[in-house]
Amino acid sequence: MSMESAIAEASIKQNLEQFLLVLSVSLTVATISRLFSWFRQIPYTLLLVIVGLGLAFIDIRLVNLSPELILEIFLPPLLFEAAWNIRWRDLKQNWFPVILFAIFGVVISVVGIAFALSKFTILPLSTALLVGASLSATDPVSVVALFRELGASKRLTTLMEGESLFNDGVAVVAFTLLLGIPLGTQTFSLPNTIASFFAFVGIGVGLGCIIGFGISYLTQRFDIPLVEQSLTLVSAYGTYLVTEELGGSGVIGVVTVGIILGNFGSRIGMNPRTRLLVSEFWEFLAFFVNSIVFLLIGDQIQFSNLDRDFIDDVNLILVAIAAVVVTRIVVIFGLGAISNIFIKNKINLREQTILWWGGLRGSVSIALALSVPVAISGRIEVIEIVFGVVLFTLLIQGLTTKSFLQTLDLIGDQPLRQEYSELLARRVALRRVIDYLIKLDDSPEIDSEFYRYEKELVKGQLKSVEEAITKMQQENPPLRSLDMEQLREQLLDIEADTYAELIRSGRLSNNLSPLLTEIIAKASEN
Repeated sequence: MSMESAIAEASIKQNLEQFLLVLSVSLTVATISRLFSWFRQIPYTLLLVIVGLGLAFIDIRLVNLSPELILEIFLPPLLFEAAWNIRWRDLKQNWFPVILFAIFGVVISVVGIAFALSKFTILPLSTALLVGASLSATDPVSVVALFRELGASKRLTTLMEGESLFNDGVAVVAFTLLLGIPLGTQTFSLPNTIASFFAFVGIGVGLGCIIGFGISYLTQRFDIPLVEQSLTLVSAYGTYLVTEELGGSGVIGVVTVGIILGNFGSRIGMNPRTRLLVSEFWEFLAFFVNSIVFLLIGDQIQFSNLDRDFIDDVNLILVAIAAVVVTRIVVIFGLGAISNIFIKNKINLREQTILWWGGLRGSVSIALALSVPVAISGRIEVIEIVFGVVLFTLLIQGLTTKSFLQTLDLIGDQPLRQEYSELLARRVALRRVIDYLIKLDDSPEIDSEFYRYEKELVKGQLKSVEEAITKMQQENPPLRSLDMEQLREQLLDIEADTYAELIRSGRLSNNLSPLLTEIIAKASEN
C-alpha cells in the first residue's frame, strides 16, 4: 500500500470516528433531555451547547468541517422541515405582518446590532455587519413547541413560525451579500445590494417553484412511500445546490420547495400514510441536525485562549445581547403597530410582548457564524458573540417564556382540545370496526355467538365514547369547531387522493386544481 493510500485511509477512518462520536453524543443528550421530566423543562439545545463546551474544555474536538460546507450541510434540512410543516392557509391569513417582520425586521436587526457593536466596542463595522446578519435569524423551535403544549392560539404560533421561516431566508441572503466586505472582494453600495437581494430572491423563488411543482406532479404518478420520501430529501439539497450554482439564494429556493411540497405536493401526490411517514422523517432529520449544530458551537470555543480572548469578548457579548433585545422591541412593537393599521385582525400588546420575548436565536445563527471563512480575521469573535447571544436567549428567554405566557394569560385549552381530538379519533376507528363486522355478518367461518359478542362489545364502547364527546361538547361548545376542521381536512384529502388515483390509472392526464380549497376559502370569507 502506497503512503498516499495509507494517509487517505487514516483520514477517512478519523473522519468516520468523529462523525460517529458526534452522532452518539448528540442523540444521547437529546434523548436524555426528553426522557426525564426535570430535563424536559430545559431546551435540549441548551444541554447540547453545554456538553459541547465540556468536550472542548477537556480538548476533545468532535469534527473539523470547513466553513464552506456548514451552510450546505445544515441549512437545507432545517429550513425544509420548517417549510414543510407550516400551513399555507394559516400563513396566507397573516402574510402582511409576517412579511413585515421577516424583511424589514431583518434590516432593522442587522443595522441596529452592527451599529451598536461598532459604536460601543472595538469591532470593525464589516465584522459587526456579519454578526448582525447572523443574529437577525430567529429560531423559536422550543418556544413554538411550548405554544402547542400549552395551547397558545394558532395565530400566535403561525406568526412566530412564519416570521422565523422567512427571516431565516432573508438573513442568509443578507449574510451572503455582506460577507464580501470583510474579505475585501466588494464594497457596500445600497443600490447594488438591493438589486442583488432581489436577484437572489427572484432566482430562488423561481427555481423553487419549478422544482416544487415538478416533484408534486411526479409523485402523483406513483405511490411508493420510500421513493417519495427520498424525493423530498433530494429536492431539499438539490434545490439548494442548483440555485446557488445559478446565482440565486439556495435558502429561498429550499423554503419555496418546502412550502409547495408540504401544502400542495403532499396533498395531490401522497396518500395520508405517506404524508405521515415523510413528516416523521423530516422531524427526526431536523432534530438530528439541530443536535449536531448546537453541539458544534460549544466545540468551536477555544478554551486555550480563554484568558486572553474570551474574557475580553464579554463586553462584545453584552453589547450584542442588549442590541438584540432592543432591536427586537423595535421590530415587533414598531412594525406591529404599522401592521395593525392595515389589517383587521390586530396583534394585541400581549401577543406582541410574547413575540418579542420569544424571538430566540438558534441553529441558523450558529450555522451562519460557523460558516464565516477562516480568512476573515474576526471569525472567532463572530462565533463567540453569536454563541453568547444564543446561550442568553436559550437560558434566559427560553426558560422564562412559559411564565410570560401564564402572566399574559395566553395559555389556551390545548389539553382539553387534545382529549377531544382523541375521542373523535376513537369514534372514527370504532365505527370502521363495526362496518367491518357488518360485512362479516354472513361469513360461515365465524361462530355466530362469538360474532354477536364482539359486535355488542364494540357497540358498547362506541356508545361510551359518543357519550363522552356529547358531554364535552355541552360543557365546552367551542370544541365543535374541531369536528368541522377534521371534516374539511377529510374532504380535501378525498378530493386530492381521487385525482391522484385517476392519474395513476391513466384515466386523467393532467392534474386538476383543488376545487374544495377554493370553495372553503370563499365560505370562510363570507
